[in-house]
Formats: sequence, structure tokens, C-alpha cells
Amino acid sequence: MDSIIELIPELNVAFFQTLLMVGIALLIAIVIGLPLGIVLYITDKGLFLENKWVKGIVGVIINLIRSIPFIILLVFLLPFTDWIVGKTIGPLAASVSLSVAAIPFYARIVESAAREIDRGVIEAAVAVGASPWMIIRSIIFPEAKPGFISGLTITAISLIGYSAMAGTIGGGGIGDLAIRYGYYRYDDTVMFTTVILLIVLVQFIQYFGDFLAKAVNKR
Repeated sequence: MDSIIELIPELNVAFFQTLLMVGIALLIAIVIGLPLGIVLYITDKGLFLENKWVKGIVGVIINLIRSIPFIILLVFLLPFTDWIVGKTIGPLAASVSLSVAAIPFYARIVESAAREIDRGVIEAAVAVGASPWMIIRSIIFPEAKPGFISGLTITAISLIGYSAMAGTIGGGGIGDLAIRYGYYRYDDTVMFTTVILLIVLVQFIQYFGDFLAKAVNKR
């Protein structure tokens, strides 16, 4: 018990470092991944902005990034991370790799959520002369909003797992604390405490995400 009390200040720092890097990556995923997912959907065959070249190029880039295991992506992006934030360790540096991983991950979830929309509704909107932007704003976003939020929940939970990997190269956060104390020092108390903290954090995010998704679901 004494070791846990002594660890509380470091646990607090690690917890907020995890929130910081995951929060930044989620924000970037919304800003870039969400539009990319919409582009993948509306350029699909039979839809109002069908374009096999745009869909193909965007799809290949997304698949390329997603095919790289995160731990390798983390190391591969170190020069880019240094260029962006001026350092390669710490939560800000880790948030660069997390953002790059989160963008294609969330884009595919957004595309999948948009596919759940009844195409008849979109075809009817096109038939009455609705512009592409009107269809995206008035049909795709409202109809797919619960799926977008559920996807963001899945992305956040995945990023928490990735953030633990970032701890292996000094990315900070709960994973870093678990590795430094729990693994290198063979401190089982620290290891169990960090695992329990991660479980509680994931459960809270899942519950909050499900609550929001149900709240905006008007079907």
C-alpha cells in the first residue's frame, strides 16, 4: 500500500500524459479522418460523386498506413516527429505517431458507418436537385452520427493501447510508467495498478461513448 501511495504523483502525471496524447490524436482523427471517410463513401460506385481515381488513391494511402504495425510506425516516424515538435520523446512526440495511426483507422470506420445509410434516401435527394454539400450535411451526417460516435469510441480505446506501446520509446503515459516500474524493476504492484487504471479508463470511455451514441440516435 505504501508503494502505491508513493506512486500517486507519478500516476497522476502519467494519466494526464495519456489523456493529452490520446486527446490530440482523436482531434486530428476528427479533423482529417472524418472528411477522408466521407470522401471514400461519396466517391464510391453509384453515389453522387462517384470517382474511382479519388477513391482508389485515398483508399491505397489509407491501407498503406494501416498495414504498418504501430510499433514500427512509431520508429519509422521519428524523423517526422522531430521535424514537427522538435523532439522524439514525451507525450507530444508520441501524439504525432498516434495521430498518423488514428487518421486512417477512423476514416475507415466513418466510411463503414456511412454505408449503413439507405441509398434510396440519397437517391431521392439527388433526384430533387440537392447539392452534394446539402446531402452530406442534411442526410449523411445526421443519419450516420451514432456510427461516427461509436467509431470515435473504438478509436479512442485503440489509441490508449497504442499509447502504451509509445511508452517503450519514452512516449510517457501510463504505458511508460508500467514498463519503467512494472517491467524493468519487476514491481508487480505498479504493474497491477497501471493495468487496473487502464481498465477503468477504457470502461469509462466505452460507457460514455455508448451513452452519446444512443443520445443522438433518432432512428
